[in-house]
Amino acid sequence: MKAIWNNQVIAESDDTVVVERNHYFPKRSVDSAYLLESDHTSYCPWKGTANYYSLNVDGETNADAAWYYEKPKRAAQEIQGHIAFWRGVEVTE
Repeated sequence: MKAIWNNQVIAESDDTVVVERNHYFPKRSVDSAYLLESDHTSYCPWKGTANYYSLNVDGETNADAAWYYEKPKRAAQEIQGHIAFWRGVEVTE
């Protein structure tokens, strides 16, 4: 699987975890050069608190386009250490 935004591969892995139709990429497979820390959070009753990254590619920013669960609840432990994408990020094989 690949996560692509602004014609740039942000992440690539053969070992994603699919939860609720979202591919969660192992953090090691994500190019951190494109990630910007975000203060945004959200809450899922069964996964816990999600933290976000914005993406920056070629001077363009996609706010809060990646999310992860630093300390997921027990039911979602399989996505700890993984990052998922949305907001126009193409996730494809």
